Amino acid sequence: MPRRPEPPATPAQVHAGVDHALGLLASSVCIMSAAHDRSRAAAVVRWAMRCAREPALVCVAVRKGHGVEPLIRDSRCFALNMVDRADRLALRTFEREHAVREDPFDALEVCALATGSPVLARAAAALDCEVVRHFDLEEADHELYVGRVLHA
Repeated sequence: MPRRPEPPATPAQVHAGVDHALGLLASSVCIMSAAHDRSRAAAVVRWAMRCAREPALVCVAVRKGHGVEPLIRDSRCFALNMVDRADRLALRTFEREHAVREDPFDALEVCALATGSPVLARAAAALDCEVVRHFDLEEADHELYVGRVLHA
């Protein structure tokens, strides 16, 4: 059951939270999550990086054909959850593809920030993003999503 959204933060708090979360990006494993209507999905992503400071942008590579893609496309939003490399439960849960009717978040505590994308309570930090660009790399096995960080 999702927790209630956090109370609105001041712009200074949001900026400080974003900077802190972006600082953890390089040392964490990232789980990209999205929701649309009543569906939720997530994927462990191998490549995520900051790509602009103002506005704060992140670029994430997602394997083509993963179940999280249609949700990102339809909602135009995603969350980037940064988890510890030793968090076996989160990694095992999101490394495999899930059946359409199976909700991978059922056994995990989640909340939502600005976009409504699922944010793992166990994450060290999370970035809540709005998609500003999507690149389908024709001959590659991954696609790129660029998200503007709305909240962290």
